[in-house]
Amino acid sequence: MDTHTPTHTEARGPHAEHTGPDLRHHGDAEVRDDGSALVDLAVNVRADTPPAWLREHVAGSLGSLAAYPDGRAARAAVAARHGLPVERVLLTAGAAEAFVLLARALKVRRPVVVHPQFTEPEAALRDAGHTVGRVLLREADGFRLDPAAVPEDADLVVVGNPTNPTSVLHPAHTVAGLARPGRTLVVDEAFMDAVPGEREALAGRTDVPGLVVLRSLTKTWGLAGLRIGYVLAAPDTIADLERAQPLWPVSTPALAAAEACVAPRALAEAAHAAHRIAADRAHLVAGLADLAGSGLRVVAPAGGPFVLLRLPRATAVRHRLRDLGYAVRRGDTFPGLGEEWLRLAVRDRATTDGFLGALGRAVAESP
Repeated sequence: MDTHTPTHTEARGPHAEHTGPDLRHHGDAEVRDDGSALVDLAVNVRADTPPAWLREHVAGSLGSLAAYPDGRAARAAVAARHGLPVERVLLTAGAAEAFVLLARALKVRRPVVVHPQFTEPEAALRDAGHTVGRVLLREADGFRLDPAAVPEDADLVVVGNPTNPTSVLHPAHTVAGLARPGRTLVVDEAFMDAVPGEREALAGRTDVPGLVVLRSLTKTWGLAGLRIGYVLAAPDTIADLERAQPLWPVSTPALAAAEACVAPRALAEAAHAAHRIAADRAHLVAGLADLAGSGLRVVAPAGGPFVLLRLPRATAVRHRLRDLGYAVRRGDTFPGLGEEWLRLAVRDRATTDGFLGALGRAVAESP
């Protein structure tokens, strides 16, 4: 997709994936099988997680596996964390399940997904039989959200904040401005807890009509294998989604993790980690600037625990990086991007310094 074309919408039907990007490709594919020994900058899960105290807490729940999961305490804890009644909270097996529930449970006629962003929302909508409109944000505008580009008759709009893969943090008032009577506004805040102060968050807001906020606990806490996330929305929307869920959708260990991860101790740890990530990201971006002479450009300012860059011969560079021991995320599976794009997860400074050395060598050696 030419990222220099004007921001626009385009329709994509349920079976159009054969003519466009692979929406089911995710960063974990880069570190499977022969990539398992690589240094991982492809997956946006915070390194060195889950912490020992969280592993021990989850392990302590295993004695209760004979009983069916009871999510009431975890649901109440999440509600309290955001200052909401429990009727506005739904626990899910990761944010990915929430996208499937939204696609299947809500009666919508014209869903629109703002791209480039996480591709699972569009994939879930297609699988549910919807024809999906795309709003493609422009590189020339720094991939910033343009509310005017979203069709007025769109009755479901999905946007990420901060957006994966661009790392753009959109102003909360701009995102909230997408709300309309009769429209469901889905905001994917899976990475918002990696933003210092969670500035620009809409989680906990009840004054935005049709607002649905998705949160994931798998990124900051390293729980991708456990599958835990939640939805915040009006009670009637939560009820619709809950009816679409199977019985006992969230396991007992995942419920234990959810309750622990919204406790004051965990929130303080996550806040500290967010500031450290911001500092480590600045170190990465500064190192990448040294390669600007090779045509490398970083989307800035970055607000998430990852950065997006454009680089000539990016495919060859990515393959050479694998030879040198590093995995990065290809960008061409995101609508609105192409083969010159790569996404890098933020890591500690020692890892970043090693990677920057390998990147410089890969750029120099790639034809």
